[in-house]
Amino acid sequence: MNAKSTHPFRLLLPLLVLALVAFAGCGDSNLDGSDNEDVTVAKASGTPSGDLKISNWPLYIDEETIPAYEKKSGVKVEYIEEINSYDEYFGKMQPQLARGSSGGRSLMVATDWLAKKLFDLGYIQKLDKEALAPAFANLSPDVKAPASDPNREFSIPWQGGMTGLIVNKSKAPNIKSVSDLFDPQYKGKVEMIAEMRETPALIMKSEGIDPEEATTEQWLDAIEKLKEATESGQIRRISGSDYAGDLASGDAIAVIGWAADALQLSTDNPDIQWVMPEEGCLVWWDNWVVPVGAPNPTAAYDWINYTYEPENQARISAWTSATTPVAGVKEVLRKTSPEQAENPLIFPTAEYTKNCSSVVSPPGDEEDQRKVEDAWVDVTTG
Repeated sequence: MNAKSTHPFRLLLPLLVLALVAFAGCGDSNLDGSDNEDVTVAKASGTPSGDLKISNWPLYIDEETIPAYEKKSGVKVEYIEEINSYDEYFGKMQPQLARGSSGGRSLMVATDWLAKKLFDLGYIQKLDKEALAPAFANLSPDVKAPASDPNREFSIPWQGGMTGLIVNKSKAPNIKSVSDLFDPQYKGKVEMIAEMRETPALIMKSEGIDPEEATTEQWLDAIEKLKEATESGQIRRISGSDYAGDLASGDAIAVIGWAADALQLSTDNPDIQWVMPEEGCLVWWDNWVVPVGAPNPTAAYDWINYTYEPENQARISAWTSATTPVAGVKEVLRKTSPEQAENPLIFPTAEYTKNCSSVVSPPGDEEDQRKVEDAWVDVTTG
């Protein structure tokens, strides 16, 4: 998003290369790598050409990269901004993916836990790593593969970041913890994101519970607290990335949200700021995955390779303020966008994220996880 944009989006603040180590295994550290050997490899073939349909979050890219890639490659890109929350997106895509259809999409974005879930269900394919050799050569060695895909068989990072607090400091200067969102003085002015693995986890962190070690009951307790606050009117609504508009309009003064949204919102209103929760944030990556039925994996890989060229990735990062997985981007930004290259919010240190946790799925067996999922659906659809 550029400085003139008024609708921030799900992006997150980049971390200093040293801090990227903290993202190792980010996504779902409760998941081991899959041994799904029956999944096919989406093989590249020939020269990139034709049409490429990409599915992503709204405004998760700059305005120059797509036309520049189309001009260079001759590939026509249809870039669909259709993700508002991952749980909602999975529900939308699941029926057609189960039929072996991608709806014409050759690339989708999925965070680590969702990529693993899609892979285990047979909804995405393995990557042609030979075709992606240029991208893997530019992948920062400090960006470690998640436990859910330790060999990068089916996912490659797109962008990453942090989940925490976004606050209008002129209206709520004392909010420093997620627990402060439950203070009655902010009744009806608080929103939280509709991500099951993020909002309850941050509520648990505010109560001194490590979400990576939490029990099923602790997950359920966090969701019950959220439900009571929603029913009482304390929480205005549980939202997707559209919470940004409510912050901009003043309908909300504090939210659980994504860090780069705060950076973008502050361009138009300096009072709206990112606040690292006292108890720490959540960190994660979004990844490119190739769905079953993908019609043009050759162009998909060419696109990924193009966006992994440091100069192209630096242009994307300068516009989005998102964490980049590509080596050498900060060095490029020092020449092209020095203010962003040195921005401590865009490149926070490892010390800054020391209390942050990975995004994980609820613990236990299928029955335990279903309890949490059902409780979450009850809150978000009730």
